[in-house]
Amino acid sequence: MLDDVLPEDVRPRLASSALVTVDVQRDTLDGGALEIAGTSAALGHMAELARAFRAARRPIVHIVRLYLADGSNADPVRRAAVAHGGPMLRPGTDGSELAAGLLPDPGLTLDPDALLRGDAQSIGPAEVVLYKPRWGAFFGTALESHLRDAEVDTVVLCGANFPNCPRTTIYEASERDLRVVVAEDAVSGLYPQGVAELRAIGAAVAPAADIVAALAAAVS
Repeated sequence: MLDDVLPEDVRPRLASSALVTVDVQRDTLDGGALEIAGTSAALGHMAELARAFRAARRPIVHIVRLYLADGSNADPVRRAAVAHGGPMLRPGTDGSELAAGLLPDPGLTLDPDALLRGDAQSIGPAEVVLYKPRWGAFFGTALESHLRDAEVDTVVLCGANFPNCPRTTIYEASERDLRVVVAEDAVSGLYPQGVAELRAIGAAVAPAADIVAALAAAVS
């Protein structure tokens, strides 16, 4: 079970949950311009979660990074690398697109102009894409208001790469009193001490298959 050892105040409520994917873009896959080890291997589990949330008619939010050519909107530690390196996560490039396995329609492409303005791009019923300017998915984005408007109180997290963006997003969600579930086999870079730290702040950590089964039971 996802919740059998958690206090009631943080116990997941999958019937009122949303899936949040973080930085699962083609440049982060094997061979990409910003290759993140383990992301390609975890993609099948991420896709499994996306299919399950669509089937359950629960919201999905895909969070993406987009780096302007001059690096001006990148994290300070990456600005020089973006400005003087290859076109990683460059708006309009194939590498900036969502990984194909996550898409409800393989022909869908991002609208970088709208995303960079802060607009939510709809790509399916209850499924949107948001651009984030920093590590955490809540910083400088409409994610919190989007979730509140959808009456979401539980977020299921997957993506790349745990030490940076997923971990920051998890802590931001916890700060907002959202209940958190982390799909341990659908987050690249997750390590045992990280799992222990997540459980210590009240996050449920479970394989994607267990989350999918719990979601189906919750909405049936």
